Amino acid sequence: MLRIAVPNKGSLSGPASAMLHEAGYQQRKESKELVLVDPDNEVEFFYLRPKDIAIYVSAGKLDIGITGQDLLIDSGANAETILPLGFARSTFRFAAKPGTASTIADLAGKTVATSYEGIVAKHLADSGIDASVVHLDGAVETAIELGVAQVIADVVETGTSLRNAGLEVFGEPIMKSEAVVIRRTGAETDDPKVEQFLRRLQGVLVARAYVMMDYDCRAEHLEQAVALTPGLESPTISPLHNEGWVAVRSMVPAKEAQRIMDDLYAIGARAILTTAIHACRL
Repeated sequence: MLRIAVPNKGSLSGPASAMLHEAGYQQRKESKELVLVDPDNEVEFFYLRPKDIAIYVSAGKLDIGITGQDLLIDSGANAETILPLGFARSTFRFAAKPGTASTIADLAGKTVATSYEGIVAKHLADSGIDASVVHLDGAVETAIELGVAQVIADVVETGTSLRNAGLEVFGEPIMKSEAVVIRRTGAETDDPKVEQFLRRLQGVLVARAYVMMDYDCRAEHLEQAVALTPGLESPTISPLHNEGWVAVRSMVPAKEAQRIMDDLYAIGARAILTTAIHACRL
């Protein structure tokens, strides 16, 4: 069986399980379950701490895993990203009380508190900055108030918790992260089970990003309509019973669907419909 690591908690857990469910895999019903076997798909899921997943995968104990790009880099594990998943996006940044620092150069001689010691230490070293790094497991915002550090480095999504603590971000982002599928560096690249797993997840990503659009238009306006809805390869065109009219079906980006419908209507298209795509293979 294909052995896959899945986050057992945190911001990665729910979206990862939802994507796997959409891809046709069984998922656990209770958070206490640590292992789930899906015999129909020949997959075994292991629910682990997100920070530990890269370590297990790099050791070859598990074939692949889902974790955050930031957690992968911070672990220093011998593993690599093979598919970005588009959720749990975040930005990793420095923050401090106003007036403390404005660029990374201002960190020289200061102490930085973070839960991602590996990322921060490497970033400082690569930038030629001599600063101390203190590792904390969480709630790094309080480190400044308690005098443990002058600066923190943390994941920033909305920035609300930092502002509530009287802190502000500064300088360029340290890195940007999202959920990713990883495997051990140097692992077999053409494993059919892994390839099937990746195709399923890629199908979910496309299904989420596109909708199917159907509409009718006059034949003389077809080229204009097709220019608006080119599809992934080419739209499907079918003649209607009324002479001079055709039906068109095409995949369009979900984010642009309303604008495309307006443009189609403006050139005379009618009966414009969109439907969700639940699964696909490209």
